[in-house]
Amino acid sequence: MTTDTERSTETDDDATFTVDELAAHAGVTVRTIRFYSTKGLLPPPVIGPRRVGHYGQEHLSRLALIEELQHQGMTLAAIERYLEQLPPGLSAHDLAIHRAVVASWAPEGAEDMSRAELERRAGRALSGADVDRLAAMGVVAYAENPENTENPEDTENAEDADRYRVDTGLLRLGVQLLGVPIAHETILAARTVLMEHTRSAAHELSRLFRDEVFGPCRERESDPEHVAAMRSLSAHMQPLVVQALVTAFQRSLKEELREWLKET
Repeated sequence: MTTDTERSTETDDDATFTVDELAAHAGVTVRTIRFYSTKGLLPPPVIGPRRVGHYGQEHLSRLALIEELQHQGMTLAAIERYLEQLPPGLSAHDLAIHRAVVASWAPEGAEDMSRAELERRAGRALSGADVDRLAAMGVVAYAENPENTENPEDTENAEDADRYRVDTGLLRLGVQLLGVPIAHETILAARTVLMEHTRSAAHELSRLFRDEVFGPCRERESDPEHVAAMRSLSAHMQPLVVQALVTAFQRSLKEELREWLKET
């Protein structure tokens, strides 16, 4: 029999899950998965022997994206429209990129949690080296635990002795990077490149919307209907910009890789 710990370490792209296992990995209920399926938010599973449905990593990544969009305040109807606009056949990694970019719009949120909770959220066991690598990526940091500092010999709270400050928006992406066969220094260098260019893009986009869209609208602030329309635009602008950025980046990256392969 496969244990929960053994299931949590199955992170390769070919891993499949039953509906119960998918629910456990995603941190949702089976009822939620079936509801999303009936709404068309999740593609159907592959039906295997004995009519058992098998879900893949793309289902897990899609659930994570749905969860992030809900955190952004989007309704199920809005999420359905958002997912319908995604290119068909996106892989689990493509969906993870979408989720990571969407998460970047959310207010910075960090939570204090125990090692057990950290591993539960990560969906797998974490070695000391894994935690150190997540810390280097800025995903986790060691947090103070006032309840235990005065009584270091207290074994009642021993499992909570190691507590972490976790950036929940980056956790899933950080865990996925643990399995990427690339040197840690390369990952950090890539992160620096991405941060520099995304900050530049965000600055230019903000300036464009401020000067060309919101600036002229100030002249019509006395019009209630116009004010309501601008608020609606502001609420829907972020997902649209995120989708545009991800799509443009994916196409540019494919072109760069194609040119690079021609040279090798």
